[in-house]
Amino acid sequence: MVNVSARLKRVFDNAKVSNILLANTNYTDSNFLYLTGLPAATLEGYILVASRKAVTLLVNVLDYEIAKENSPKGVRVIKWQTREKVRGELKRLLKGKVVGINESFIPVGYARRLRKVSEARRFVDVSAAFAKARVVKDVEEVHNISIASRIIKSALDEIPRHLKPGVTEKEIAAKITYLMMSKGAEAPSFPSIVSFGRNTALPHHMPDDTRLRPNSFVLMDVGAKYNNYCSDVTRTFIFRPDRKSAKYRRMMEIYDIVKRAQKMGTERIREGAIAGDVHNVASNYINSAAKGVYKGKFTHALGHSLGIDVHDGGIGFSPGYKERIKAGMVITNEPGIYVVGFGGVRIEDDILVTKTGARIL
Repeated sequence: MVNVSARLKRVFDNAKVSNILLANTNYTDSNFLYLTGLPAATLEGYILVASRKAVTLLVNVLDYEIAKENSPKGVRVIKWQTREKVRGELKRLLKGKVVGINESFIPVGYARRLRKVSEARRFVDVSAAFAKARVVKDVEEVHNISIASRIIKSALDEIPRHLKPGVTEKEIAAKITYLMMSKGAEAPSFPSIVSFGRNTALPHHMPDDTRLRPNSFVLMDVGAKYNNYCSDVTRTFIFRPDRKSAKYRRMMEIYDIVKRAQKMGTERIREGAIAGDVHNVASNYINSAAKGVYKGKFTHALGHSLGIDVHDGGIGFSPGYKERIKAGMVITNEPGIYVVGFGGVRIEDDILVTKTGARIL
């Protein structure tokens, strides 16, 4: 169960406001999930008002019982049936106060209407305060991400027996979704990336009707959600390799370099390490391996922070990034090599940063 008071403290310690107002539209602000732990599917149109000590939820009559039943200690649920009821509660809670809002989520017009009806003194952006609070995970968050990672890895373990000549990328993407859901996922973390053959050289290729052929790469970048928290894992296989072929030898060369680069990155991850330096260790190795033939073929950052959002809290392993990583962060480690017209390899795991090193979740 979410420790509401602890999370409020972490947010308000980074925000110079008396209250925070979050408002969902047809979509859910992930900060709403952070403060309440409620299932994302139940939150359409909810309004949240937070002080340093408590959270008040304004919910419609249809969802009142769901919200009341699932809300943790420290969350008060108020049912509304009319707009006048919402206006009255907002005015009671926020009139004359400096109020923080998430400008990165809430539409400008909606924010203006809320400020007018609440009669708040002014609204200020607290999106950075939430990012700072969320980037270091608490025990429950690590637990949820760990389970999400186990679910998707278990699903991926079953995929090789479904790989057959002629199967399409779309069919394998659908199979992964089915497997993760059957193992306890509430949803995919993001649209699954499944690519075969030459398509594996395109890092964000979306699955299409490409059919699988022997002696080809199979790349799957997928994630599962568990209790609102995401996993993000990538595996690359060689399907029915022709071990005597030059193509297979080159595929194995690429795979081995990427695997080694990932290991080198993992060995550098610990509290206090500079994020950009971790990226550079892996990137420099890829650029120099095999006499430099794959220089420049690693085209993205080594990883990103992970949590309620797939990119959560704003920390990442990217070149030139000087932020020091902290114990409790969960970050992906995903080096890759992409050779257009031939294929690519990416290997990704979810990493918990500790004081002494890294733990693969």
